[in-house]
Amino acid sequence: MRSPIFDQANREKQSTTRWTMQSDKMLRVGFGPEALAAKGAMVAYQGQFDFAHEGSGSMSNFLKKAVTNEGGQLMRVRGQGEVFFARRNSNVFTIDLEGDSITINTSSLLAFDASLDWTITSIGNAGMLAGGLFNLTLTGQGTVGITSDGPPVLLDCSVQPTFVDPQAAVCWSANLTPGVKNDFKIGSLIGRGSGESFQLAFHGPGFVVVQPSEGTPSGPGAR
Repeated sequence: MRSPIFDQANREKQSTTRWTMQSDKMLRVGFGPEALAAKGAMVAYQGQFDFAHEGSGSMSNFLKKAVTNEGGQLMRVRGQGEVFFARRNSNVFTIDLEGDSITINTSSLLAFDASLDWTITSIGNAGMLAGGLFNLTLTGQGTVGITSDGPPVLLDCSVQPTFVDPQAAVCWSANLTPGVKNDFKIGSLIGRGSGESFQLAFHGPGFVVVQPSEGTPSGPGAR
């Protein structure tokens, strides 16, 4: 039997490193230590594993989850072997936190070390205006895997105000507190209910990572 699919480049990467890029679209995580992952992000695993629903973690997170259903989409992964994570053929990146923090749009989250502290963060009362405005802030020592729907751009927010579509923001500096700009002119040009009528506003010492996409629609009627 012969096929390019059996090429060495497509075989599992053998590595003693816990977080390994299987390809630019797939992340391989070796266990031991437990990890938390977005539900639906696991595409395969080898070994013996237990996948359990992860609760909100605090009363504050629970209240936000009750209003938005955010933060309840995590699962705790424990076992021995390796797990492969991917999402919608998106590009995959890892970020090593070294005692610092980062805020991630939950739609771009794959998995992270369970040793990291996490909390659900919101942007004012904008969660009811557009999706993706309740996010996850991670702090501590460990690694997180994220996705970008296409090659991302890293924008410096310290020079001038930066405005980003909520669905296009992948992650940003945790020290930045984005606001919400309601642009009725843009909304009227694109159509009522369009997410583009709201933008996340960043300004200060830090960065925001933006993907060249508004992501995949979710919720009733999504495919």
